[in-house]
This record gives sequence, structure tokens and C-alpha cells, in this order.
Amino acid sequence: MLNSNSKTSYFIKKLVVAAMFCALAFASIFIMHINVSFLSFDAKDAIITIAGLLLGPIYSLGLSIAVPILESITLGDTGIWGFLMDVLSTASFSCVCALNYKYMKNIRGAAIGLGASVLSMTAVMLLFNLFIVPLYTPTITTAGVMTMIPTLFLPFNLTKGLLNSAIVLVLYKPVSKALKAAKILPKSDTENLSVGNSKKKLIFSIIVTVIGVVLAVACIFVFFTVLDADFSLI
Repeated sequence: MLNSNSKTSYFIKKLVVAAMFCALAFASIFIMHINVSFLSFDAKDAIITIAGLLLGPIYSLGLSIAVPILESITLGDTGIWGFLMDVLSTASFSCVCALNYKYMKNIRGAAIGLGASVLSMTAVMLLFNLFIVPLYTPTITTAGVMTMIPTLFLPFNLTKGLLNSAIVLVLYKPVSKALKAAKILPKSDTENLSVGNSKKKLIFSIIVTVIGVVLAVACIFVFFTVLDADFSLI
């Protein structure tokens, strides 16, 4: 059990890690954009989700607000409505996954969390697109948004969620291992007790990574062939 000094030290470490993830998520916005019509994909949701898995859902929520604030200050051209949609998209994906994983800390919990994240983010974005898109794009009415749901909004958000899930699958374990090896975050009790399962864990990690890579390739294929996306750097 941690004493008060240890708890304070651990809390400070978590804040430092959260700040690091905030910087990484913000930097990812400048590295890659996949554009589909007036919608775009970047990897910040996946990075914030990894932070939530490591630190807890409250950090997911905080970063889901902090990163869009930085983005709107430096790059924002869609005003308050674009900021709101950004927060809703990121929070509905990252917080659902992190909250589920908090109470089910195993691969099954992570998988269920990612699946629930894809569905919740897609549902939230479809709902709010109906109301918000006409506000900042007056040429598109609510009826127009409804006609775009099956051809644009639904496939885009599903593919976006699946690609974010793929990135989490590929990066979560290496990032977690690196932070724990550096003693920035503590190892779990199960990690401290298990000694003879390194080979089995390695094989399992490779399988998860391969699944993530295959899923990412499939999503990118859908973006560029089915949704006619284009790639841009900021």
C-alpha cells in the first residue's frame, strides 16, 4: 500500500505522463491527415486512448478537452462547433475504452472496450452531425446530412474508429512496457508475479500486433479506395 509521499510522487508522475501524451497527440495532428470530403482523420484519438488505458478514464476526458483546445487555438478554422465535434469524437472513443478497461484489465476487456468505443463514437457523431453540420455549413441542411449518412458519415466514422483501434493494438503494449521499464509507471501485481510466461506473452503480443497491422491496412484501403480519401500534411 502506498504512503502519502508515494501517492504524491505517483500522482506527479501520472501528470507528467499525461502531459507527454498531450504533446504527442497534438504533434500527431501535424504529421498526418486523411481527408474524406470535409471530414478528416488523425491519430490523436488513438494516442489519447492509450493514455486512458495507462492512466485511467479521467485522463482520457482531460486530454480529450485539452488537445482540441490546443488545436483550435493554433489551427482551428471551424470555430466553436468544430471544437465541440472534436471533443465529442475523441471523448466518446477514448473514455469508453478506458472506462471499460478500468474494470476489466485484460485483453478481453481491452477488446470489448475498443469495440464499444467504435460503436459509441460512431453513434455520437452520427447524432451530432445531424444538428451541428448545418450550423457551420449552412449550405448543408439536416435533410442533406441524413442523405449523407450511409455514403459518408457512417462508413467514415466506422473506419476512423477501427483505424484508431488498430493503432492502439499496435502501440499500447510497447508504450506500456517502456514506461514501466523506466519506472515511470508501476507494474501490476500480475506482471510482478508472472515469471515463466515470457515466451507465451511474446507470441500473444506478436499476434495482437499482426491483427492491428492487418486491420490498419484494411482501414487505409477503405479510406483511399472506397471513400476516395486524400492524404495531407499540415
